[in-house]
Amino acid sequence: MVEEYKYKDITGKIIGAAMQVHKVLGNGFQEVIYQRALEIELPYFGLNFKREFEMPISYREQQIGTRRVDFLIEDVVSVELKAIIKLEDVHLAQAINYLEAYNLEIGLLINFGSKSLGFKRLINSKFNL
Repeated sequence: MVEEYKYKDITGKIIGAAMQVHKVLGNGFQEVIYQRALEIELPYFGLNFKREFEMPISYREQQIGTRRVDFLIEDVVSVELKAIIKLEDVHLAQAINYLEAYNLEIGLLINFGSKSLGFKRLINSKFNL
């Protein structure tokens, strides 16, 4: 039996919006171009979001810096964008580290750089309610 994905309605819409952007623009642009296009597309899918939302990074309950997430969707899903030929393990590890640092449960890593849109659904196993 397949377990239901948490926030699957939200992640499905995000992926749909990203597919539309990739369909129109294709690959070959810089990441910022895809960010701007996705910012235009997301409202068509009925999603609330913050682009380049600055989030604190803490260590032992002390803030040690900040990091901007590419998109924070509906205040629950982190979206990191890439525009590279192939996603590597280091990109996946980075996106998971951000989920842990932000204490968000679900994230997406989306790559516009290849011929076909690539995406990975991420789950923060260290998520605390």
